[in-house]
Amino acid sequence: MTNASLSPLLQKLSDRLGPKGFTREPDSMAPWLEDWRKRYHGAAAAMLSPASTEEVADIVRLCSAARVAIVPQGGNSGMVGGATPTAASNQILLSLRRMNAIRTISAESSSAVCEAGVILANLHDAAAAVGRRFPLTLGAKGSATVGGLISTNAGGTQVLRFGTMRGLVAGIEAVLPDGSIFNGLTVLKKDNRGYDLRQLLIGAEGTLGIVTAAALKLVPAVGVRRVAWVGLGSPEAALRLLRAFEDKMGEAVEGFELLPSAALEIVLRYIPGTRAPLDRRCAWNVLIEATAPVGAPDPQPALEQALGDALETGLIEDAMIAASEAQAEALWRIRDSMAEAESKDRQSTKHDISVAVDSMPGFMVEAAAAVERRFPGTSVMAFGHLGDGNVHFNVRAPDGAAPDWLLSEGPATSAYVHDLVTAAGGSLSAEHGIGQARLAELERIGDPTRLRAMAAIKRALDPHGIMNPGKLVPLAEGEGGP
Repeated sequence: MTNASLSPLLQKLSDRLGPKGFTREPDSMAPWLEDWRKRYHGAAAAMLSPASTEEVADIVRLCSAARVAIVPQGGNSGMVGGATPTAASNQILLSLRRMNAIRTISAESSSAVCEAGVILANLHDAAAAVGRRFPLTLGAKGSATVGGLISTNAGGTQVLRFGTMRGLVAGIEAVLPDGSIFNGLTVLKKDNRGYDLRQLLIGAEGTLGIVTAAALKLVPAVGVRRVAWVGLGSPEAALRLLRAFEDKMGEAVEGFELLPSAALEIVLRYIPGTRAPLDRRCAWNVLIEATAPVGAPDPQPALEQALGDALETGLIEDAMIAASEAQAEALWRIRDSMAEAESKDRQSTKHDISVAVDSMPGFMVEAAAAVERRFPGTSVMAFGHLGDGNVHFNVRAPDGAAPDWLLSEGPATSAYVHDLVTAAGGSLSAEHGIGQARLAELERIGDPTRLRAMAAIKRALDPHGIMNPGKLVPLAEGEGGP
């Protein structure tokens, strides 16, 4: 469909939404036509900003009748270009940012019903105001939205205890590709009516419908938290430490992040105000957070005992416990600054991978050695959520690499990493999604049975292929697409 033939549809959309909800102004649209990392750039015939679920439903019905594609977008903070339009200029960019109401929030039911455009940090504040918290956080909490977090099944640093977004969603309201509204917000402990459409929409990256609101689970507010930094010799020792902590402290352990010494050194070099937590250099480091709700016993004695036992047996080499909230935040700043520090150091191909938790320590060591043999001069930096079986496995360019190394050599290194992950029974995407960035690799190495099932579901719910085309679901030539 040409832009000229879109005119009748655009006029209907403009009439329905008014000037607050409809724009074709290039300057207004430009920031939202590329991802925040500026790796993907697209085009759109218009940007729509509905204020209600009913407006979203009307938009989808009109676009479905005209066979015009829709690209849903939240905070545009994704890592894989899943919310960025492709180069086809006859798409509609649908922003959910105006739908930012927290409809209800209750300490008694420990739940909140939020519209898709609610910013994660605002949800944190609203939950704290009623003595609860929403236990998912990540670096982009100031811009990431509830709809985007659901559509990508976001993870973060607290998955160890609370799971991914999938486990925190109790209900969903969404507009399906034919414009009908799925009202699944009612929270039911038991519901055995067949396929769970809520779970199908979580992680679908907007390819099966547009999430407009969600009922989310809240948990008791933190009364006290204790943060420790531990030095040890290997990822295998780190996993043994985690298991020991789980045995001795149970669900008090909420965060368990693993970093190699090279990662710490890069942060200390490039991030002002950071300092080494320990006096001695250890090959690997673990950041541990333990919490207790208001009124529950302080986890510090148990944390001290567990660390003392680990030191006595030689499982760890050194440790410290933050003496204040400021010191705890300083420790977390080291972990949270990893991506920024690495980007300042040198080029690297970045991989968001997972394997079985018990297999991850061996994989980190063996796969790193295999990559460095295969691509001489490179070095692997693997860090992250060991307890989830998910690490960021980044292949760093050799010293003195050409400025175009990432473009010339990056695809081959990524393919090799993904082959190693697949051979280990793992996933090439643990928490960031597929989007545009990993679509070709998913098609290359994905399980054919799984891919056929995904394509069949996509065709069944979105027969005209209008929902976020070119993302997540590899389709055979001629299938899908408006």
